[in-house]
Parts: sequence; C-alpha cells; structure tokens
Amino acid sequence: MNNIITLPILIPLLTGIFLIFFRSIPLQKWISAIALIVTTGVSAYIIHLISTHGILTLQLGGWEAPYGITLVADMFAALLVLTTAMVSLCCLYYAFGTVGKNRERFYFFSFFLFLVAGVNGSFFTGDIFNLFVCFELMLISSYVLLSLGGERIQLRETIKYLLINIISSMIFVLAIAYLYGITGTLNMADLSVKVAEIGQDGLLTTVSLLFLVVFGLKAALFLYFWLPGSYSAPPPAVAALFGALLTKVGIYAIFRTFTLIFYHQPEVTHTLMMWMAALTMILGTIGAVAHWDVKKIIVYNVIVAVGLIIFGLSVFSSVSLIGSLYYFVHDMIIKALLFLLAGAVIIIARTHKLHEISGLIRHHPYLGWLFFIAALSLAGIPPFGGFIGKVFITQGGLENGDYIVAGIGLFTSLLVLYSVMKIFLNGFWGETILSKKEEGKVKNVLLPCSILAALTILLGLGAEWTYVYFEQAVEGLMNPNFYIQAVLHD
Repeated sequence: MNNIITLPILIPLLTGIFLIFFRSIPLQKWISAIALIVTTGVSAYIIHLISTHGILTLQLGGWEAPYGITLVADMFAALLVLTTAMVSLCCLYYAFGTVGKNRERFYFFSFFLFLVAGVNGSFFTGDIFNLFVCFELMLISSYVLLSLGGERIQLRETIKYLLINIISSMIFVLAIAYLYGITGTLNMADLSVKVAEIGQDGLLTTVSLLFLVVFGLKAALFLYFWLPGSYSAPPPAVAALFGALLTKVGIYAIFRTFTLIFYHQPEVTHTLMMWMAALTMILGTIGAVAHWDVKKIIVYNVIVAVGLIIFGLSVFSSVSLIGSLYYFVHDMIIKALLFLLAGAVIIIARTHKLHEISGLIRHHPYLGWLFFIAALSLAGIPPFGGFIGKVFITQGGLENGDYIVAGIGLFTSLLVLYSVMKIFLNGFWGETILSKKEEGKVKNVLLPCSILAALTILLGLGAEWTYVYFEQAVEGLMNPNFYIQAVLHD
C-alpha cells in the first residue's frame, strides 16, 4: 500500500522522459494531460489513506531508516501534492493554446512534467539531501521553461535567476555538510532525534540560520530581489506555475525544518522569521501598489503572501499554523488563477501596461467577474478561501501578543485588495478601447481559470469539510514524534 506514495513523483517524471521520444505535439499534449489527471487522482487517494491509516512511509531499496532513502507522506505534504497536481493540470491546459509551437517543439511538456516531479519529490522526501536533489530537478526544469523562447528579457532574467539559485544551492550544500558533521545523519526524522539529544546549541542554531537563508532565498522571504523580473518574463502558463509552486517549495522546506528539526530555540529562529515576514509583507505591498504593470502587480503579491504564511509559522501555535496551511493551499490556487487571468488580459489588449487597457468587461464579462472573484479571494474577503487562512493567522498572532506584525498583516491585506482592484477598475471598466474584432481569442483559457476560481470558492464555503484535514496536518507539525515514529518505528 505504501508504494503508492512514489506515484506522484514517478508518473510525471517517467511521462516527461517518455515524451522526449515523440515528435507529435498533439500526442504530447494528450499524454501529459492524462499523466496529471492520474496524478491528481492518486494524490487524492493518498490523502484518504493518511486520514484513515496515518502517515505513510516507504524505505526505498530495502534499507531501513535512517540509512536508506525514505519517502514520507504526512497530511501536510499530501495536501500540497494534491494542490500541486490540480494547479499544474490547469496551467498545462492553459499552455496548450498560449505557449506557441516554438516552445512546444523544444520539449516544453517534458520539462513541465519534470518540474512537477521535482516539486512533489520535495514534498515527499524524508531525507534532507534528497530534498536538495529534488530542488535541483525542479530548478533545472525551471531554467529551461524560463529561457524557452529566447527573448531578450527571458535571457536576461534567466541569467539572474540562475546565478541566485546557484549561490543558494552552494549554501544549501554547505549547510547540509555542517549538519551532517554535527549529527552524523541526514534523515529528517533521525535529525530531529539527534538534535533533541545533542541540544540545539549556538552552533546548531547557526546552521539552522544557514538553512533559513537558503530556503528564504528560494521562497522570496525578504531576499526577493530576483523574483519580480524572473516571474514576469515567461509566458502566462509558466509564470502561473512558478508563482503557484516554486516559492511554495521554499516555504514548505522552512515549515518542515523548523517544526521537525530546529524548533528548540524559537526565541531566536522564529523571532527572526517573524520580522523577516513583516518586512516581506511591507516591501511586497509597496511594489504591488506602486506598479502599473499588470504582471508586476501580480508578482509582488506573490511576495506579500510569502510573508503572511511565514508569519503564521513564526507564531507557532495550533491556530496560526492552521491559518498558515489554509492560506498556503489557497495561495497556490489563487496565484495560479491571477497569473492566468492576467495573461488573458494581456492576450486581449496586447500590452501589460495598465494605462493602455480599458473597458474589457464589455466584450469579456465572464473574464472580468472571474478576476473580481480572484481579487476578493486574494485579499481575504469572505466567503472565499483567503478569508479562512487570514482569520486564523491573525487570531494566532493576537493571542501570542504579536500585535504589531498582526496589524501589518491586516493593513497589507487592504493594500493588496487595492492593488488588484486597480487592475479590475482600470482594465475592465471605463471606455472600451479595442473592438471585439481586434481582441485576441481567450475562450480556450477560461476553463482552467473557472476551475481554479471554483476551488478557491470551495475552500471558503467548504471550510467545515476541509478543516479536519488541515487540523490533522497541524497536529503532525506540532508533534514531531508522530513523524519520527512513522519513519523510525520507535
């Protein structure tokens, strides 16, 4: 039964390899779509198994933990894998009619699937070195997806993105080496035991801060200077995939390491995280409000969400963690939706400058109201999915006495609403500049956008039904022994 947790990694990985040998683009589209549909179904079934049987583990190659390669599927990771599959499927369908043949014939679909495999592997790995390996699979795929097309802006941003990730990967390897030198293990469950036995002294806390820098770079936590250009350069389907998944893997790594391994000195690590989160929310909001570029507004809102999610982790209470996880899943969905909708707006208007767009709702009312729903959900307006997460995060912060940062979170939420409503009011209302004949075709992109919008509504209206899964995920994060016992069978 536990072998099933390999499938969300193997299905996209093997399918991506398989597609390299096919020249037919329509066949590649069908096969890649089927692969992600199956991955979605398998991921949903894994959540069912975890809810009934507990954490699932698999020791690859017959080597028992902590000596072999371990895969671990707890409720936290499984929820993210399911969300990844659903978001990726929507982005893939959107890409069918928008990325163009020049990208498709250079193995676009293979690298798309490789990226999904790397993301799922990062969520399910139980070994910190294999987390690095899955990171690299994901990053190498993202380099290709970012550079495909060969436009000047893509090449410029790819070089910057590549350099930043090479530097962060070097620090990652250094941090892993220090951690192995101190503890003699890289298995996450065994690391949790060893760090608790040794005691998280100044040296281990310093190593933990190295990991915070690495994962902070990858998650765009405070050190986000590389992100606005990199995420606005590729086509909308790729930008949506990046915005929904890449920073979220960095956030996941912070959650996993600072709830399972380095949770003994929260007055140092979690306090630092809190103020990094506060600055991230402030600076990201300034960027979103200041820009009049549709792409940049959405990109800077990715940064704001990172700060809010990490704030919930830094408070480190059951209430705040439920809020963070709820907003985590919601943000993966809503960021993909916003990038795809922004892409549709740009396809129609043939520009990303907001001052040059007006009156789109006359010929595209459905697209306009989809964007309106996405804007409300992003800002945390009930009854949409963003509301539930923000309420719990704010409640946890206030209960913990972190009034300043909780206030920053609420204030930046208002400015986030302003930034996206700016697109809606300026782009969709006003005088219609383009005639219907002159506008680009967007009918084929409305289906994935509708699915994502339905998901964010479901997260809000179906909170009572979904809450039990998030509660189980938080219970595992707050009690590392559940994870340790599942892996080491103590």
